[in-house]
Amino acid sequence: MSVSSRTLIALFLTGVSLGACDKQSAPHEQDNAVTAGEVTGGSSAQDKAARYQVDRSKTGSELPDHAFLDAAGKELTLARFKGKPILVNLWATWCAPCVAEMPQLDRIATSYAKSGLQVIPISQDTMEPEKVVAFFNAKGFRTMKTWLDRENAFGFGYGGGVLPMSVLYSSQGTEIARIIGAPDWEGAEMRALIEEAVNE
Repeated sequence: MSVSSRTLIALFLTGVSLGACDKQSAPHEQDNAVTAGEVTGGSSAQDKAARYQVDRSKTGSELPDHAFLDAAGKELTLARFKGKPILVNLWATWCAPCVAEMPQLDRIATSYAKSGLQVIPISQDTMEPEKVVAFFNAKGFRTMKTWLDRENAFGFGYGGGVLPMSVLYSSQGTEIARIIGAPDWEGAEMRALIEEAVNE
């Protein structure tokens, strides 16, 4: 078997094991700061088997300066949100685990709003942004807003290659952890990470 064939098989298995959608490139090698978990909040066996990873190997990294758009097409960067903790979530309408975790993320955004947490779901859909806006409108999320990254600048910049991917930042704009895959956002581990950010 050639090296490229082994690489492709490894990529496929990584995407499957995370219970996530493989979109871009191979996940980077991660060091001992990565921990794996298992989603336990879902009701089906498939939900319960979904995997995720918490990666702290890039803790302390600064906010990226990638440009993205709001629903009206106005360009901005994450610097606009600096000063309060930020949870960036990369997702897409075609990614089933991404769509499934959205209601939880909106509840997290609502429950931690007074603590200053800003949950920013940035769509990696490259075509038909109106579908992303329509999705949000149909779901009636209470707190989250629509953000678009049609060039996949965040997906390529973070180098994960898997959706969903979330990155938690402190109010100073430094990375705390990356969550690769779809965890139980209302479970103890994710709550502890969020508390770490809002109480820093």
